[in-house]
Amino acid sequence: MVEPEHPRLSIVRQCELASISRSGMYHRRVGETALNLTRMRLVDAQFLETPWYGSRQMVRHLRREGYGVWRKRVRRLMARMGLAPI
Repeated sequence: MVEPEHPRLSIVRQCELASISRSGMYHRRVGETALNLTRMRLVDAQFLETPWYGSRQMVRHLRREGYGVWRKRVRRLMARMGLAPI
């Protein structure tokens, strides 16, 4: 939407016209880390077998598999994947 090299409109003006903040124009999204992607694969595989597992049971499963995780991280990853227990 914003062209940094526009000949007539400054970046500030373009952001005002598009109703976005200037900092939002410069923000680059950061993807998940490799470790989180591995955990997400494990959670997804286990969730296919046991769709009633919530974040607490999933944490127990991952810890049995040797992954040190906390409930908040598992809850965030499950929400990011759109997984909700039955």
